[in-house]
Amino acid sequence: MIDDLRSKIILENPIGKGLETFRVLFDSACKREGVVRSPGAVEQLSRESLRDLVNLLLLTLQVHPASSLLAVRTGRGTLRDGLRQLQVALNSDDLDLDRIKPLPKLALADDLDDALIWDQAYLAVTESTPPPRPIASALQQTPWFSNTGGFTNSSEQRQDVDQVLKSELGPLYVGLPNFRKTYFGNVAGLEEASEAVFKKCKEGNSPLFSQGWSGWPRDANQDDVLRWFSEVNEKLLAFAEKNGPTPSHRRRPLAQPNKPIPGSTGERKMDIGFVNVPSARRDSRCHWSEVLVPGELKSNPSSDIASKAWLDLAKYAREVLAAQDTRRFVLGFTICGSLMRIWEFDRLGGLASEQFDINQDGLQFVSTVLGFHWMSEEQLGLDPTISTEEDGRRVVTIRRNGRPERLVIDKLMKRAPCIVGRATTCWKAYREGNPQTPLVIKDSWQYTERDEEGELLKEATEKGVVNVARYYHHETVFVSNKPDDVRGNVRGGLAITEARNYRTARPMFSPITSTSTVSAPRQGRSSGAAGVKRSSSQSGACLPSSKRPCSASSTKTSSKELSNRIHRRTIVRDFGTPHLQSELPICVA
Repeated sequence: MIDDLRSKIILENPIGKGLETFRVLFDSACKREGVVRSPGAVEQLSRESLRDLVNLLLLTLQVHPASSLLAVRTGRGTLRDGLRQLQVALNSDDLDLDRIKPLPKLALADDLDDALIWDQAYLAVTESTPPPRPIASALQQTPWFSNTGGFTNSSEQRQDVDQVLKSELGPLYVGLPNFRKTYFGNVAGLEEASEAVFKKCKEGNSPLFSQGWSGWPRDANQDDVLRWFSEVNEKLLAFAEKNGPTPSHRRRPLAQPNKPIPGSTGERKMDIGFVNVPSARRDSRCHWSEVLVPGELKSNPSSDIASKAWLDLAKYAREVLAAQDTRRFVLGFTICGSLMRIWEFDRLGGLASEQFDINQDGLQFVSTVLGFHWMSEEQLGLDPTISTEEDGRRVVTIRRNGRPERLVIDKLMKRAPCIVGRATTCWKAYREGNPQTPLVIKDSWQYTERDEEGELLKEATEKGVVNVARYYHHETVFVSNKPDDVRGNVRGGLAITEARNYRTARPMFSPITSTSTVSAPRQGRSSGAAGVKRSSSQSGACLPSSKRPCSASSTKTSSKELSNRIHRRTIVRDFGTPHLQSELPICVA
């Protein structure tokens, strides 16, 4: 009976073309490594390539409807749960890749057999998943941590934000060898144009570049560097336009290190950056919502460290993520003296390129500047699944019950102002043509091993559970035809184990513990920390956050660097009113 039900589920939920992206990436891996394309090539690929492919395959099978309907053969839960555990083992280096190779081989067969693929998925789950690691039991072994999305005050003073942000980010990994290729490699025409522009920079009686950039301030004074950067930027763009067609969008450098930028809770300034305001001048006043690429300048090369330039840039990245509700990640740059790095911040933390001297590697500097100008919005980290119509409406297209459906965003309800974490964003919306029925779209970046909230809400709705928002739809967000996870999609498979400082990288600040939870001080009555008491030894301490901090066992902390988050979207069809805005009498216990 069970086998009949299983066969019925597989038959009614065919895999179809669901593995096309996996197969295309496999072809690319074979071509890159000079391996003849065949299912047997799985045995010849490098461990890193195979790991990335298996990671994508497991994600693809998880989001397929059949995996949530097929029950595991032993224990409780679904095959999707087992695949999640398998992926956790893969990301923690606890999985023997040799034992899972039959699964990708079947997924690469010329004639796909759905039943064989799901059978092999069952075998992989039951044979390859390691036993759970022991959980630390002592309270002192269970650190508590918070992130910058949990501040309870309205001032966000710098010293408070710095302390929590350091803990939130953890180690920052720099010197990844393939960083530039990952983020700049797909910018159309960039490589050829950069070479042509750099060649132009070296021509003439007074070349712009000759054993270094002309006009570069020797002491790397901030104001002088800002002025130089803006002038060189204009010249590079002019050379590029003369060389051939350039992208239609116009971006401008913005330099205002002494002016607070509107749009942040606390007073925040940014040294330099690129904005999507074509008319902006070097010192124009722009909003954080208009900043595309933030930058940080330091006159001393020794400032290229975690506690200085890196942290300052991270603060800018946090403001950009908070002000732009469709940002998936942020690219940025630091220039310390004449040493430059390119950065990427996402929901797992921060990564950076190799350090290079702009006066020695002029071509790489040209490519970086033009790249920031020419990148598409998707390449800069904006969510392509949320589009803006000509009439200004923002639309999300989902596939519900097998058919496409357009949801119109009415307004932003809430966005968590953090870098690392779930970064939950909620919008009020409605189905196109039916504005009378409000919906709530909730996007979040969840650990891949966590149960999907949408599945739980769906089950609750089907069982008629009251006082719970009614389920409408849920899905894993896909970008570029791939599940939108951090390690595989956002980071393009970059491995932090290849970072130059991987063995020596340490958190900038020790994790915040339950006895030292940091939050910015507030004046007046406490309105959000009910039930939380301070001991006499804490009488002068800051009030704790009203939001319960996350708990992480020591075993989880040790494997955090190998964790992964995936972009999930849940939609419910109930929209409430905050208690303080309600006209009905309320009773708060």
